Amino acid sequence: MGATANLIVFYSLAAFILAMSVMAVTTKRILRAATYLLFVLIGTGGLYLMLNYHFLAAVQLSVYAGGILILFIFAIFLTSLKGDTIEKFGSRSTVFALLTSLAGVSITAFVLIGTKFDYSLNPTVAGEHEINMKDIGFALMGTDKYQYLLPFEILSILLLACIIGGILIARKR
Repeated sequence: MGATANLIVFYSLAAFILAMSVMAVTTKRILRAATYLLFVLIGTGGLYLMLNYHFLAAVQLSVYAGGILILFIFAIFLTSLKGDTIEKFGSRSTVFALLTSLAGVSITAFVLIGTKFDYSLNPTVAGEHEINMKDIGFALMGTDKYQYLLPFEILSILLLACIIGGILIARKR
């Protein structure tokens, strides 16, 4: 893709992510907020694909958009009653939220203004240090000293225990 096409795709994805983020935090329906969060996570995966981080995009889509968000939706269905909306906050909470948001935007603007960015549109080439998907797979699923098969198995047992606990809680209802 050319530089102009990359910019168009980037700004389209950025606008999409920003719009879905705003909709996720402003909607009163919890399930809609989870759906908008799904769109944000998919858009973030698109940004990773645009940067040629294929593994990170796959992890983003499968783990976050696929797994964690489904877990959120199950939690919403198990804990909320039909027609639940987000509770209303008082004026003190609103003022505090606005002041906190203003402080966050101010700090972000201060950091962005004080940072020198390289605006060249030339992509960096990884060259001989490029790591392919096969090497990442061996690193994640190997059994040697610095490989991660055992932590993945421990995590899968923990997630299985959470699923069983969720089923037991749902059965009691």
